[in-house]
Amino acid sequence: MQTHEYAHLDDSLAQKLIDRAGLGEIDRKARAGERLSFEDGVTLYRTPHLAAVGLMAHRVRTAKHGKKTYFNINQHVNYTNICVYSCKFCAFAAKEGEERAYLMTPEIVERKVREQLHRPVTEVHMVAGIHPAMPYEYYIDIVKAAKRARPDIHVKAFTMVEIDHMLKISGKSEDEVFQDLREAGLGSCPGGGAEVLADRVHKAVFREKQGPQGWLDTARKVQRAGFKMNATMLYGHIEKVEERVTHLLKLRELQDECGNFMAYIPLAFWPYHTDLANYGHVTTGFLDQRSIATGRLMLDNFEHIKAYWIMLTQESAQTALSFGANDIDGTVTEEKITHDAGTTEPEVLTVDQIGHLIREAGFEPVQRSTVYEEIVSA
Repeated sequence: MQTHEYAHLDDSLAQKLIDRAGLGEIDRKARAGERLSFEDGVTLYRTPHLAAVGLMAHRVRTAKHGKKTYFNINQHVNYTNICVYSCKFCAFAAKEGEERAYLMTPEIVERKVREQLHRPVTEVHMVAGIHPAMPYEYYIDIVKAAKRARPDIHVKAFTMVEIDHMLKISGKSEDEVFQDLREAGLGSCPGGGAEVLADRVHKAVFREKQGPQGWLDTARKVQRAGFKMNATMLYGHIEKVEERVTHLLKLRELQDECGNFMAYIPLAFWPYHTDLANYGHVTTGFLDQRSIATGRLMLDNFEHIKAYWIMLTQESAQTALSFGANDIDGTVTEEKITHDAGTTEPEVLTVDQIGHLIREAGFEPVQRSTVYEEIVSA
């Protein structure tokens, strides 16, 4: 029996598997809607009984969403790779003057969006490096450019690192910055830049960049301004199990406070061409599925758990649908950040390909908007 088939066991057999794994009490709490503890999270990461953890997560996922699995038709625009920071996990960033460095003008961003007008794209996802010289107005202008090219598109843009940078260089109040972004056409924010919300990891791997508390503080500002966003964790490098669990608890606490996180997205670390290339290896399927399942069980106040196929691989993302995930992301198009770090996945999938992945795993593909409004079953 393959691992993903455990998710379709008879319920009594499933319960026996969970109980024999010593996870019965955690399962009881999860099914009763009781909040799992730090110790529970550590157990979920450390138990060797992955199938049991997956079953528990799958039952929570099924109770929330049945067989529905969401995707959207989106495109990525990584508008610059020039960045003032030198994070050890990043293969994307370049310095001004390097041969591979680039910066898209607002006109180029507009052209990139127009190039996809033949496809029913509903979202443009824009994140990039922190450019040392671009003024505040540049960020407003690239949002306007995307909306000019396609007025009905949802612009999901800017990590908390980018938002914090804008707040610092704008010369305006927070309220004025968020109003400018809203009027330009910003619809929501992605959840990147969180990495691992642990001071030790921050100091070791991305010390120049916004730290854990800064990310949380900026996310609070974004949500209080009325924008929805996602939340991520970059796992599989130097972080410890306890730091992963603490990261989840911090996200859960902020969701209790603000409530505008849409989805949690565990991001598998790709080490190639980074300063951590000699440290470790590509994440295993075992860790990928455990990260999905533990996120589903610990984040009881997050509606959606996303299996981002670009970073997980299509096969692992497909399996993740039986480990708690109910979203597989979208069609993408021209993603650069993970590809620079060595992913072998394509830069785009068709709707038919995404539908096939979902159906083959035994689930129902449902097209969604960025904010999880159902558009049409594919």
